[in-house]
Amino acid sequence: MNSALEAHGLDLQTDPVLADCVIEVENLNFYYGEAQALFDLDMVFPRRQVTALIGPSGCGKSTFLRCLNRMNDMVDISRMEGSIRLDGTEVNSGELDVIELRRKVGMVFQKSNPFPKSIYENVVYGLRIAGVNDKDVLDEAVESSLKGAALWDEVKDRLHESALGMSGGQMQRLCIARAIAVNPEVILMDEPCSALDPKSTARVEDMIKNLREKYTIIIVTHNMQQAARVSDYTAFLYEGVLVEFGKTSKLFVKPQNQQTEDYITGRFG
Repeated sequence: MNSALEAHGLDLQTDPVLADCVIEVENLNFYYGEAQALFDLDMVFPRRQVTALIGPSGCGKSTFLRCLNRMNDMVDISRMEGSIRLDGTEVNSGELDVIELRRKVGMVFQKSNPFPKSIYENVVYGLRIAGVNDKDVLDEAVESSLKGAALWDEVKDRLHESALGMSGGQMQRLCIARAIAVNPEVILMDEPCSALDPKSTARVEDMIKNLREKYTIIIVTHNMQQAARVSDYTAFLYEGVLVEFGKTSKLFVKPQNQQTEDYITGRFG
């Protein structure tokens, strides 16, 4: 693992941020039937940092993201090889409780998907599934989660109204509130702003910057400016291969790989 990252100019031994990783990925290969989608990926995701996954459409970003909480298990013909460790525990183990994994590694999708329930019930959905029914506990979780998603002031007076009456930007932030209500370690975001207007996008980006104080965030984005604004580390994937991984501030200013430079400057992709 260390030697693979050294190829990207990184060293877990000397970088105190990289040395504290919540997720470690080693020799990851992924297949849809006979078609291979990911090739020998080695990655680490530092704790309480934002990592952006960038690359052209079809390069494997979303597939990789879904490997991290085994969402790809829902695809019958999929197969994963290699190792993904969450706090040292093998994610791909047949003995792992996948429901508990997805509590620890929450996900926010490209299209907001609130349930046809009240705003309040959307936020506490995961807690109720876990058997939490104490009203005081639920009330506290709703307020703290909505504040974390920068939504509390907008909806605190209509918590028991349908979530389907919210704006698109509010719905996406509600889905983020729902994800953090169960107190995950990691939040996966698959192009969370692609369907939002610039104002709503700015609010989500500000929220991401605040959430990094408590959570590890991994975000797939096609927007190079967004990746540069919100992330601490960036990984560039191309055709299922990790081309370059490093600190965002360095990768966007002086990438090591010509292919990375061509992509972030818009020469292809």
